[in-house]
Amino acid sequence: MDSIDAVRALRERLTDELLVTSLGTPSYLVNAAGDRPLNFYLWAAMGMASSTGLGLAIAQPKRRVVVVDGDGAALMNLGGMVTVASRAPANLLWVILENTVFLETGGQPIATGRGADLVQLARGAGIARAERVISLDGLGALLDAGLSEPGPTLVVARVGQDGSKEFPIVDPIRLKHRFRDALGLPVR
Repeated sequence: MDSIDAVRALRERLTDELLVTSLGTPSYLVNAAGDRPLNFYLWAAMGMASSTGLGLAIAQPKRRVVVVDGDGAALMNLGGMVTVASRAPANLLWVILENTVFLETGGQPIATGRGADLVQLARGAGIARAERVISLDGLGALLDAGLSEPGPTLVVARVGQDGSKEFPIVDPIRLKHRFRDALGLPVR
């Protein structure tokens, strides 16, 4: 499936969920699908979207938190997968766009294209609700479940090596203030 179609399928389901994106292509795609103040785009923090999302899920237990990650970034922080499993936040949905390359730096092949299985890694870490999907219909069903049922839930969406270059907010201070304002938190 096309990556933008996968992200649009997620975006059309979002209401008041907090959304954290990995740097690069996941951020560009989420922005292209529809920016909103509850989107938090990470920059210069490859691999840390799951950890940031976990922190938000713990800090905001009454809010659903969604992480959109790339497979390369997820591989860079497998410790985050173990920590998500250990803390087991019921309000966390983690979507990994699996395109099997480092798209941002020229399409170099990565381990997911050579047999590394993020779903099996997640299950081995202790995330029982981990599934791979290759179609938009299947993705929609998994997203609906992940947004309504207790998690943590990990969805690995096999997508093409396409990507958008619609840059979201890159200014980290502006982004932080916008996100805090959307949460109703005081500015520090």
